[in-house]
Amino acid sequence: MALRQGNREQMQLLPPSIEQYVAEDAPVRVYDVFVDALDLKQIGIEVDSTREGNPCYDPRSMLKLLIYGYSYGIRSSRKLEREAYYNLSFIWLMGGLRPDHKTIAEFRRNNLTAIHKAMTQCARLCIKLDLIAGNILFVDGSKIRGNASLKNSWNKEKSRRVMAKVEQRIKEVLREAEELDANEEGEPSLVRVSNRLAEHIELKKKVERILTELEQTGKKSLNTVDKECIGFNGIHGAGAGYNAQVVVDDEHGLIVSADAVSASNDLGQMSGQIEQAQAVLGKVPQVAVADAGFADLDDLKQLDEQQIKVIVPNKQIVNGKPIGEFDKRHFKYLAEKDCYLCPEGHVLRFVQLTGREQSRLYTIRHKTDCLKCSHYGKCTNSKSGRKLERSALEELKEKLEREYSLPDNQVIYKRRQARIELVFGHFKHNLGVSTLLLRGLAGARAEISMLAICFNIRRMMSLLGKAGLIQELKIFLSSNVLHLPDNNILIA
Repeated sequence: MALRQGNREQMQLLPPSIEQYVAEDAPVRVYDVFVDALDLKQIGIEVDSTREGNPCYDPRSMLKLLIYGYSYGIRSSRKLEREAYYNLSFIWLMGGLRPDHKTIAEFRRNNLTAIHKAMTQCARLCIKLDLIAGNILFVDGSKIRGNASLKNSWNKEKSRRVMAKVEQRIKEVLREAEELDANEEGEPSLVRVSNRLAEHIELKKKVERILTELEQTGKKSLNTVDKECIGFNGIHGAGAGYNAQVVVDDEHGLIVSADAVSASNDLGQMSGQIEQAQAVLGKVPQVAVADAGFADLDDLKQLDEQQIKVIVPNKQIVNGKPIGEFDKRHFKYLAEKDCYLCPEGHVLRFVQLTGREQSRLYTIRHKTDCLKCSHYGKCTNSKSGRKLERSALEELKEKLEREYSLPDNQVIYKRRQARIELVFGHFKHNLGVSTLLLRGLAGARAEISMLAICFNIRRMMSLLGKAGLIQELKIFLSSNVLHLPDNNILIA
């Protein structure tokens, strides 16, 4: 059978321009028009063609390079530089510009806030295209390692342990120096001893600075490489990094807002993330959904006060353990009398407030009722009778349990996994993001926002088609409708 073989010496008539190398429906054209439709001034990127001095690269072209590179998992500035030289779609996108890796890295570093704000404009574009309804929002978080090692994380216990070892080692070195002084003649090693002593003294000063900073900031731990990252335990083991938070709309699974926080878990994060999403949407959502990791009643109370339906199971529900025969939920609470009735009809009256949360303590009115009860030993073993605690947010807890158990809400909660887990799967599996490149909370937010923009563009291409999306973006580009007021309220 004949074989097709290439010939590198074959003369060809190449197209006269770079434009003809890229097909009309190529994905790179979507990214090109998308960045053109952004209002760079509003997100904080200055474009001044009249400024004196050495010509700089067009910020819009640099932003195109970053977003398009991130969309294919190319995040390193050196790799982006290489693509600008050898990858035809990158060459077309940049119009033949070839910035070096230092220029790319500096542009990204100097525009962290602007990149984060670009995600807001991306979401508002989706709203204008009727792809985000903003009625039902799903919230989730995922821990991503930062550009710092866990071994550089220090807490008070580790600091004191290392300090004790250093001080002991300093004493040993000094004792060794004294012995050498006594036998100085013929011993040329005093310089070596002095160097070792200086190293230990420097380490002691470093640990002292860490302890002082831990005391002043009140933090439980501090990473000396990236002071804003936190240590965490995840599915893939322990690490140091950030908690990526994403809010996804139920309509088409598009991201409304993206953020990164210095927290080892999701407790207390939901109201803040919904608030950010509200600023993008310009309205209050009807339903907010999250998993049990967000089940912090103090935090969820803020959403409930805004009349937002909250669908968040608590950990007791998720664990699936059967309710005990004498669990508190089998005791009837009488609000008008502020007391409980046990399954046998005996009264548990309010006694006092307990703990920081000001929980209300209820005890059996007559302890003999418990001691003589046939369930004594099962319900309680206390000689003073059964006791119950009712938290200040007990009514909210019961309300959330009822909301979660409703059939319609169960259907919504089941969609949560299909909508929001897809986002982190795309980040980590498709784009290969296991570690963030930028240090600091602002850098983490910028990278998560960039990844969110890439996800939304990919999703919009799936929904509208590449040609259809390009056409819509050109309409926005001509009318400049993405320019919105700075008060974060969407104007219809």
